Amino acid sequence: MHVFAKCENFSTSRALKRAGLYPYFKAIEESRDTSVIIDGEEKIMVGSNNYMGLTHDPRVLEAGEEALKRYGSGNTGSRFLNGNLDLHDQLEEELADFVGKESALVFSTGYQTNLGTLAALIGRTDTVFVDKLDHACIQDGARLGFGKVQRFNHGDHDNLVRMLESEPEDRGKLIAVDGVYSMEGDLADLPKLTEYREEYDAALMVDDAHALGVMGPNGEGTAAHFGLTDEVDLITGTFSKSLASIGGFVAGDEYVMEYLQNNARSLIFSASMPPSAVATVLKALEIIRNEPERRERLWRNAEKMQKGFEEIGFDIGPTETPIVPVHVGPMDKTFKFWKALYDAGVFTNPVVPPAVPEGSCRLRTSFMATHTDEQLDTVLERMAAIGNELDVV
Repeated sequence: MHVFAKCENFSTSRALKRAGLYPYFKAIEESRDTSVIIDGEEKIMVGSNNYMGLTHDPRVLEAGEEALKRYGSGNTGSRFLNGNLDLHDQLEEELADFVGKESALVFSTGYQTNLGTLAALIGRTDTVFVDKLDHACIQDGARLGFGKVQRFNHGDHDNLVRMLESEPEDRGKLIAVDGVYSMEGDLADLPKLTEYREEYDAALMVDDAHALGVMGPNGEGTAAHFGLTDEVDLITGTFSKSLASIGGFVAGDEYVMEYLQNNARSLIFSASMPPSAVATVLKALEIIRNEPERRERLWRNAEKMQKGFEEIGFDIGPTETPIVPVHVGPMDKTFKFWKALYDAGVFTNPVVPPAVPEGSCRLRTSFMATHTDEQLDTVLERMAAIGNELDVV
């Protein structure tokens, strides 16, 4: 069998395209923060992770422009060699202070952060325990390490405890979870997980990709939300959500960051974050710290939509965040719901297996601090009409 046979036999996307229901890789011609232009038509964007609404903030754009002029368009090398800027060092200091850790390390993407961190830490004498709904970068990073991987059912602590108890006491143990689960909108139960960390002498790593800027008294993340920053050993995150750019980081004890700096392959062998991206993250972080009213508006909008969807009759699951999934069930109905909304001027994200279990397909909506009440009311109105028409309500 030829190595490309699987490609030739892959027909799912072609079938959806023929039916006019393929929802992915839509080319955005112009972005206007809470709306986008696609094929010349404006769509209300409720599929973005731009929680703080900072991607179009003039101060953020100006910071990026200034960095372009000072440092150029790229660094043409890894941080390990010629690609380390004073901006990278400054961002690490700011991030460590923000999330309450001794030190931080900046990677080129959030995905590379978890790949590099887990692959470097999980050796042959270690076991990593991952929630089955953890983001793909945690799953992949765990597999890249040479240690043992144990996957427990989502939020099933009895399942996790059995796995922890099955490992020898002298084996290194790391529990890796998402702080906010991106397809459900629910939170990891850090109070329980920190108890297991103590009882089984394990380390605890929390990926705060969707929590940074959103959760916690000042947007510091899930650990701060629960008042457990000191009990979480590693906090990772991405800059592609609230921080309006691209890149990622891990924060923890200084000696752990020193080890990762010299052993994380996705850091050492990748070109560093471009100057404009680092500068925009620094400015976005400054705005988040100085303007708590943004987070207050975000939560007002999130609560409005949670309540609105429930009053319509949608099943939004256990969400506690601005991520609000609308559960549909069958894949074909999910794509039809997406297409009808798309044609009605509302951009959502259809989520199907393997991202979620079979039969639990959904439309994933997420909301920004900058959405207007008029936009949100329009989304509710159009989703209610189409949901009733398709018998989703």
